[in-house]
Amino acid sequence: MELDYVKLKDIKPALAGYISESQKLLNRSVVPDEEAVHDIRVLMKKARATARLLSSQVDDELFIKENVAYREIGRMMASSRETSVQRRTLKLLKKENKDLFIRLSENEKVQMLLKKPEQEPSQDGGEQLKIEQINDLLNKAAFRLRFYTLDKLDPQLLLKELEKTYVITADNYLKCRINPKPAALHQFRKRSKDFLYQLYFFRPLNPITIKDLEKKLDILTQNLGKYNDLTQIIRLLDYKPASPENPTPIDELIVVIRDKQDEYLSEVWPLGYKMFCPGQKLVNVLGFRLLVI
Repeated sequence: MELDYVKLKDIKPALAGYISESQKLLNRSVVPDEEAVHDIRVLMKKARATARLLSSQVDDELFIKENVAYREIGRMMASSRETSVQRRTLKLLKKENKDLFIRLSENEKVQMLLKKPEQEPSQDGGEQLKIEQINDLLNKAAFRLRFYTLDKLDPQLLLKELEKTYVITADNYLKCRINPKPAALHQFRKRSKDFLYQLYFFRPLNPITIKDLEKKLDILTQNLGKYNDLTQIIRLLDYKPASPENPTPIDELIVVIRDKQDEYLSEVWPLGYKMFCPGQKLVNVLGFRLLVI
């Protein structure tokens, strides 16, 4: 039986949960480990995507404060996370291409990327100060949220904000499908994550279809993330295409990296087409006929 009324998931408890869970992860140890850093950054991305849903129904100044706070926390935790991801990604390439990496054993840039930093984060006074600053930002965000009245949100306006995100994501899909440059693919990934995290609140409209859509978006963004990790390695190697100064093993490494990137994109394009192909409408993707929400 088709319902004539659907209640969306509450936003304020979700936002409060993102903040409180981040605080728990941050304070679980003296310095958060790699897994905690990753999880906190995801939570902040979810918080930012959620804040965008509210942008047409909250004061502009409040929206800017929240968006800036969540973004700043994510940025402050980015550097250590990115370094460890790049090292792990390169080690996986090394495992799959042992002979090539034997020939790269004297390459300083490659070896530097593979090498784990000697200084532990817990010994770094700057790292401790950063943790204190992040804690302060989270505490202030939690305090502000207590005074937000979010129990009378207009669901139609929330749906319009979701549609805006969908249109922007579809536009990014088309741009990078026609011209798959790293910067365009990175933007497509970020906007796809926004769409993924916002969809959570609309699950009650069509739980089975929307959960399946979330699963596909998760696969898509993971593959785009792996593509981006490899792009960053090429950047750190300061590779110059077709340069006579390039050692042959470096040229070969870049070809290996490009082949891996092609594999990841081959997983992205079919999913992207189903969700974001030109002419597609949000209601068709979500698979419901909107009655009352």
